[in-house]
Amino acid sequence: MKSELIKNYFENFNKYIYETEGLDFWFARDLQKLLGYKNWENFLKVIQKAKVACKNAGGEKEEHFANTVRAVNMPKGGVKEVDDLFLTRYACYLIAQNGDSGKEPIAFAMNYFAIQTRKQEILEQRIDEWERLKAREKLSDSEKGLSGVIYVRGVDNRGFAIIRSKGDQALFGGYTTTDMKCKLGVPANRPLADFLPTITIKAKDFVNEITIFNLKKDLNLTGLNSIVQEHEKNNQDVRKLLLNKGISPESLPAEDDLQKLKRKICADDKKLLKEVKKINKGKK
Repeated sequence: MKSELIKNYFENFNKYIYETEGLDFWFARDLQKLLGYKNWENFLKVIQKAKVACKNAGGEKEEHFANTVRAVNMPKGGVKEVDDLFLTRYACYLIAQNGDSGKEPIAFAMNYFAIQTRKQEILEQRIDEWERLKAREKLSDSEKGLSGVIYVRGVDNRGFAIIRSKGDQALFGGYTTTDMKCKLGVPANRPLADFLPTITIKAKDFVNEITIFNLKKDLNLTGLNSIVQEHEKNNQDVRKLLLNKGISPESLPAEDDLQKLKRKICADDKKLLKEVKKINKGKK
């Protein structure tokens, strides 16, 4: 997610913050629009899931989800009273968690409400980390999808390893997977992708999807040699695209170990949960 887009989301979400007795809150119908839900009834289903999550975490639903009635302007003029809810930051966080994280506004909201401070630079860093994790998960899915397609074309596990290796060599301009691990200081027993930047992870995923698509389209693509050639060509094509944009995949520096990053994000979320539980306990 680009910095300018994050800034726009950040400013837009901040416009709908209300405050009472030193506590921030949002109206549910405002959040509905911010998260891109067109239908109020569908959004209520997500809110209900969030309430269950709140209860399971030991929180008091009434303190985070308070019913209210609100006057809204009608499209053709006039005012109408509608049901609404006051939502705390934690309630909004739970709602975002129970939404479709594949949607950009919800992906932003999950991180926006997870962070207690409103400093944009911290939010940008967390979103970058979160997007890298999601890109890695998607790469794993496409690798599984590719392996499933090639197995029915007569290629075994060893053949799949060769296909991936040849693909890496084409993408990284002649550097093998082992070469790249040495270049980036990646442990021999760890996947290279766990240390790659987001752009390279997404490039590898894109190549997998192209190969899968072409294999499904052309039933004559069978056997190890044919599939290796297909996957190599797709990697070469994606490499050319990156080079045309001034991006040399083999020259990009390694990034933080994704396994450690995942543990860090999970720890941050658990810390947030503990803080909320502590607040709830103190109110009893």
